[in-house]
Amino acid sequence: MSTRHGIVIRHVVALLFLLLGSAGLTLLAANGNSSFALVLRIDDVIGPASADYIHKGLAQATARGAQLVVIEMDTPGGLDTSMRSIIKDILASPVSVAGFVAPEGARAASAGTYILYASHIAAMAPATNLGAATPVAIGLGGPQPGSTAPREEETDTPAATSDERTTEQAPASPATSRPATARSPADAMAAKSMSDATAYIRSLAQLRGRDVAFAERAVREAASLSAEEALAKGVVDVIAIDTADLLHKLDGREIAVLDGKRTLATTGLAIERLEPDWRNRILAVLANPQVALILMMIGIYGLFFEFTSPGFGVPGIAGAISLLVALYAFQLLPVNWAGVLLLAVGAGLMLAEAFLPSFGALGIGGIIAFVVGGLFLMDAEVPGFGIPLALIVGLALASAAILLAIGNLAARSLRRAVVSGREAMLGAPGTVIGPAPDGTWWIAVHGENWRARADRPLVPGAPVRVERMDGLVLHVSPTDPPHPPGSPP
Repeated sequence: MSTRHGIVIRHVVALLFLLLGSAGLTLLAANGNSSFALVLRIDDVIGPASADYIHKGLAQATARGAQLVVIEMDTPGGLDTSMRSIIKDILASPVSVAGFVAPEGARAASAGTYILYASHIAAMAPATNLGAATPVAIGLGGPQPGSTAPREEETDTPAATSDERTTEQAPASPATSRPATARSPADAMAAKSMSDATAYIRSLAQLRGRDVAFAERAVREAASLSAEEALAKGVVDVIAIDTADLLHKLDGREIAVLDGKRTLATTGLAIERLEPDWRNRILAVLANPQVALILMMIGIYGLFFEFTSPGFGVPGIAGAISLLVALYAFQLLPVNWAGVLLLAVGAGLMLAEAFLPSFGALGIGGIIAFVVGGLFLMDAEVPGFGIPLALIVGLALASAAILLAIGNLAARSLRRAVVSGREAMLGAPGTVIGPAPDGTWWIAVHGENWRARADRPLVPGAPVRVERMDGLVLHVSPTDPPHPPGSPP
């Protein structure tokens, strides 16, 4: 009995050692995972896909306990909403974030400058630049933010800058002062956008202790700096050739994060790169205004073909899906909905030309509305979100050709004679088979035997024509048989 108890105890002890060993390996793996730097890459226009990608990357870095997140950038700018979403994630991240303009020859213009200012560490590779952060209004006319058009209340002294005129000019006497002209709504919106952007980047510069003067100049005057100039002015913290060089130079730096200050230990740190997943890639494609415009036109074609030729199903399903995806893409983008409406009106006018011939007036008007709508759809001054004029004109001409072709086919099908049903029987030729017991006649029409009545006597084999239908009984009239050649009429 004691031997049996000893065997059980040995088995229990061995199982405990096995569990403790597994737990220890798990802890070692967890500690090993914390010794890495996660690298994220923004390599194009900043949009909804970029914001989603950075959000997921920072969340993964936090969950895995990364030592540092490096956001490599080469971007001309992008959307204000996506930029602010990325900055919010950076400011709320418990992991230190280094914004790195790389590789050599890259830039962090417009929205990229804001993200660089928001990062815990700002770094640049040689031969890179940042700045030109003037906001561009979508769908607004008049002067854009950052325009230098003079105002009537300003003096004509060329030596005074705008700041000097604001702070140092002596007040004009009542006798010589002129009333300031009222700003148009577009000018007021541009001024509001400018003030908001300036205050935003100034707050980021003050938070990270970076050069405030250049931050404001980058917004108000679209100023830019090279990497060396940015380092000399205190806009960035370090210049590095690549990510490995950046980690080497950041070792030992003290960084202020949400829960206090941390000292980076980045020497020999493993580098992991996080690539965008399939959802980010699809979102990036959909956020392209050119793709959204093409999807919209495919949706219009498909639905139009389905409505004019019902029963096939595939064009309607494909058109509905394409149109819904296009509307979702437009929801992601800062589109001008007046442009979307003009596109729809233009397609409708080209469609109407096929059914209501107007000697080309509706078709030409539809092409003009389509082209104008495409030009108004997105502001070409927003980096990466302009729609080429060649694409708009090409789609307009292709739309006109396709819609006119489909409309002509539909109109011809409507004018074509009916080949089935009650209407197909009227005027149809037939042949008399013989008399029926109830005083009617048997008539062969379209390969079928029908009962028929006639106002004139009929003979078997005589040709007849259907005049009308009374239920299932035909009313026919005899037709003269063709005369043989050479016989008198």
